[in-house]
Amino acid sequence: MAVLKRYVLRLFISVKYITANVVDRNNGRIVATASTVEHSIKNALECGRSCNAKAAAVVGEVLAMRLRVEGLEQGQGRGIHVHVNKEIEKKGFKNRTKVWAVVNGLKNNGVNLILADDQNGVS
Repeated sequence: MAVLKRYVLRLFISVKYITANVVDRNNGRIVATASTVEHSIKNALECGRSCNAKAAAVVGEVLAMRLRVEGLEQGQGRGIHVHVNKEIEKKGFKNRTKVWAVVNGLKNNGVNLILADDQNGVS
């Protein structure tokens, strides 16, 4: 039986780094990833000792490009699911702008995102 929410966006945010993964829940593997840990992204940013919303937006843009290369920007017709409120709660209130920066970076670069909310599941 196939999982309805096959592709899911997962975020890992710390004071120094931001990592965004798209996970295929059918087989549990990461299909695309982008992070400020990568030298190509880290050297292009002026983060210093911490990453800001600008760095988060760059991570979203890079992830969108990698999804296009894999042919998954549409999530194989179903879209890529992201539960924004859950990601914000998991990371804490201070990182709200970083979470939205990654999401907007993906959306602005043509990735089909399905945003879930707490009331009815999808918005």
